Amino acid sequence: MTVDKLTKAEIIESIYAEVPVSKKNIHRILDLFFDQVKDGIIEQRAVELRGFGTFELKPRKGRLARNPRTGERVEVENHGVASFRPGRELKERAWSSRV
Repeated sequence: MTVDKLTKAEIIESIYAEVPVSKKNIHRILDLFFDQVKDGIIEQRAVELRGFGTFELKPRKGRLARNPRTGERVEVENHGVASFRPGRELKERAWSSRV
């Protein structure tokens, strides 16, 4: 199954068609928004966007892993993983979509 991508440039074009703001300003606003989301995640705060979902940092314990290419054993330290949990509205719309 191939996935059709929606790019940031396409989002900017779509917003530009709806709002009387320059593309440059829309781009800046989107960048600021994403910076706020990333900063919140890195600060270990849940970033909740009602109707869309929640972004958060989940802890992962360190472990002994194997490099699949070489078979060598490597130690992976404790680390965080960014995760996304869709909100109810997004879940419902995704569930009812025909894939």
